[in-house]
Amino acid sequence: MEMDMSVHVMVPEQGEPVTPISEGWEVLEGDPVMWTWFEHQSKDKTMVEGTWRCTPGTLRAEYKYYEYVVMLEGVIEITPDAGETVVVKAGDAFAVEADFKGVWKVIEPVHKRFLLRLA
Repeated sequence: MEMDMSVHVMVPEQGEPVTPISEGWEVLEGDPVMWTWFEHQSKDKTMVEGTWRCTPGTLRAEYKYYEYVVMLEGVIEITPDAGETVVVKAGDAFAVEADFKGVWKVIEPVHKRFLLRLA
């Protein structure tokens, strides 16, 4: 049986980022700016990997995709609508379920790497 094994090495933050506020996000406080780079998509188009940066501010977020995150820089207070606030910071890894609805308060400028499951 032949195995199709591929390795993809990405150079983060290459090319033009997507800069408007992401779909499902609304600014509640401050003037946060987001930059998103989509750097790789799986062959079956079910996963996408990239980099996200955001300046301080408070945003309402409604997710439709599962996201795995590794925080490289910054601090965020994440408060689900029906839950307790979680603080994530540089060095942390965390996951957000596809049905998440709540508030992201970006305390310090954020630089994160993410993996989204689209299907």
